[in-house]
Amino acid sequence: MFSGTQFSLYPMTADFVPAILRGIAALDVYAGRIRRETDELSTLLVGPPDLVVQAMRDAFVATARNGGHVVLAGTLSRGCPGESDDPICAATPLRAPAPGEDLVAAALARFAPGPQAGLAVAAQISLYPLGTEAHMARIGACIDFLKAARVFDRSKNFCTKLRGDAADVFAAIERCYLDFAPAGAHVVLTITVSAGSPTKG
Repeated sequence: MFSGTQFSLYPMTADFVPAILRGIAALDVYAGRIRRETDELSTLLVGPPDLVVQAMRDAFVATARNGGHVVLAGTLSRGCPGESDDPICAATPLRAPAPGEDLVAAALARFAPGPQAGLAVAAQISLYPLGTEAHMARIGACIDFLKAARVFDRSKNFCTKLRGDAADVFAAIERCYLDFAPAGAHVVLTITVSAGSPTKG
């Protein structure tokens, strides 16, 4: 399997260079477990799908920790048939949903945000369980999970809006990425996360 993300950080502050470098430095703890490449457009992370989401969370929180308005935009993908399998991605085997399994209950059982980050965020996500049967039912189950996990804000055209502490929101994104399609399916998840926005409500 191949799993990874391309994401970009946008700190809208005068000291944007140190802010971005803080985010990139936060990825150092994943050395050896995640492959990464950074250029002038984005950072690529390739590795186990759970770690990829957690690393992206850490980069965002480190970038946003000093305040200001910070946005992360990213695309997660796993199981793409156009990518060669990569052994670094197999450290955490995916658990395939069993036939007839309650996807919402299973995702809630594995939802583990950990310590609060102390950073309020808004986010919007779009899930694409490509080539799977009843894909709209899977997307609907994912939305039901987000409501049960108490990070759901509202439905929007083409996406779902989330709100909460960064730890809760990224933990929910991780479950959306992992739990609503078979282990071998091609899944794409697009995300935008914002902290410190001057927009009210």
